[in-house]
Amino acid sequence: YFKQINLSHTMVNIPKVRKTFCKYSECKKHTQHKVTQYKAGKRNKKALGERRYRMKQMGFGGQTKPVFRKNAKTTKKQVLRMECQTCHKKKQVTLKRCKHFELGGQKKRKGQMIQF
Repeated sequence: YFKQINLSHTMVNIPKVRKTFCKYSECKKHTQHKVTQYKAGKRNKKALGERRYRMKQMGFGGQTKPVFRKNAKTTKKQVLRMECQTCHKKKQVTLKRCKHFELGGQKKRKGQMIQF
């Protein structure tokens, strides 16, 4: 039996500047943080795992390591990268799973017409 997961937050909109607690010794108080979306960096070709994989792939025999194809998830957990405006230290905050993620979009206002 699979439990039906109700995604109440199908659309997540986060402001580009957010006031939140800075834990580092320079601040230790609530300060303004610049918010960006985390993106994985470029893979390093000189890393040991990458070199080992390339050596194993050489020659005859086709694909040597398993290629993951049974992807069950339809969403990803969004990670926010926050930079303190005063001490310029960075921290990362993980959000819940969501279908659509927007950074710095327009806020919803009650009684307003939708403009295209």
